[in-house]
Amino acid sequence: MKRWFFLTLLAFSSLSLSAQFRGGYETLNDSETVAALKEHISYIASTSMQGRAPGSEGEKETALYVTEMLKSYGVDILSGEAGDPFGIKQESGDTLTSRNVIGLIPGYDKNLREKYIVIGARMDNLGTMSMTVDGEKRTVVFNGANGNASGVAMLIELARMLSTNSMMLRRSVILAAFGASTTMFAGSWYFLNRSFADVANIEAMIDLDMLGTASEGFYAYSFSNPDMNIIAQTLENTLQPVLPEITAQQPFVSDQLSFYDKEIPSILFTTGRFPEYQIHRDVESIIEYEPMERELEYIYNYTVSLVNGPRPIFNVDSEVRKRGSSGAAVIPYYDCDRRPSFLGSNDPRVFLEKWVYQYLRYPEEAVRNGIQGRVLVDFVIDESGKVTDVKVLKGVDELLDAEAVRVISASPAWKPGLVRGKKVRAEISLYVEFRLEKKKNKR
Repeated sequence: MKRWFFLTLLAFSSLSLSAQFRGGYETLNDSETVAALKEHISYIASTSMQGRAPGSEGEKETALYVTEMLKSYGVDILSGEAGDPFGIKQESGDTLTSRNVIGLIPGYDKNLREKYIVIGARMDNLGTMSMTVDGEKRTVVFNGANGNASGVAMLIELARMLSTNSMMLRRSVILAAFGASTTMFAGSWYFLNRSFADVANIEAMIDLDMLGTASEGFYAYSFSNPDMNIIAQTLENTLQPVLPEITAQQPFVSDQLSFYDKEIPSILFTTGRFPEYQIHRDVESIIEYEPMERELEYIYNYTVSLVNGPRPIFNVDSEVRKRGSSGAAVIPYYDCDRRPSFLGSNDPRVFLEKWVYQYLRYPEEAVRNGIQGRVLVDFVIDESGKVTDVKVLKGVDELLDAEAVRVISASPAWKPGLVRGKKVRAEISLYVEFRLEKKKNKR
């Protein structure tokens, strides 16, 4: 712990001073949990981490930090001091080296302690990008405070709570911080297919991804698995600080998918997509810490119920099974080796500027009623470049929602994305903005 102690003192000193200069003492009034979450996210999402791209020094430093924190909370480390490294072959022929951090809290029940519940969170993010602004080259850092420093921070604090109360846990709990998740979920795939020898005894998985923006909602997604959902439904009848919305719509694809492919029941906890998703504005200032503390308490209660309850069965309804094949086949836009492109550009803003806003018709009734806002639309670009599966993730009004779906559905063909040289179905979500201009008063 010596390695991080000096950083902690500096962080708290600067925070306390800034609070005093603002005329408040927010930091002094933080609970211990909020203070710990702030410390984790401040460090993991700091600019010095350079966006934690897979295989980068920032990702490695995050793995070292997670290892030290889990050890300090009494968790047994299975992955070594520098994590569990694995290689990813690049098109250039080079090998990218990433790593997982794996911890264990043994269960007390001699009949169940060889059975495991995995709690996972991805460590990596998008790294950096070179851009030219006003003729000047700049390096933009994708700090990834919510994506996914927030999930890693929750994983660490959940480890503390579970370790403190380990005498209550019948099954054993594996805590997994996955590397290279943004590269085809390589870390979770490696864990399940190469690293962990006892996969057959993993009975369920909890995925923590993007949990820092509660104003966007709090969701639980389980591929509609009834056994995983019934735990959440049972908790609704108990006193909880917050309750998630059980959703049948997959918020986004995460490491949970690797476990689904192994037919391991899983559930994703998330606050969902947010305006700063996968852009450089995903920094610590957008994090809502007090709601995170309430979410953490709920997820802890859910975990204890799962660890001590009956084994969940991998069972999803027929409709989800039909969608499951598309879930496995659809690749997130930014995970493609070559991203889909529109009019020669793989920057989604070109699609918005050259197509969406050129052909968008503002509904007259919405204009009369002063309705405006941003509609979040999700769609798939299939192997032929056709836009399919257009749906609204976050609507504003039926009129605006329908128009956003109409114009995106009518899109000309894109150039499809590639993964390992093969054309794939790629999924992307974009905000379509409807904004009314104020009329100037005429004299």
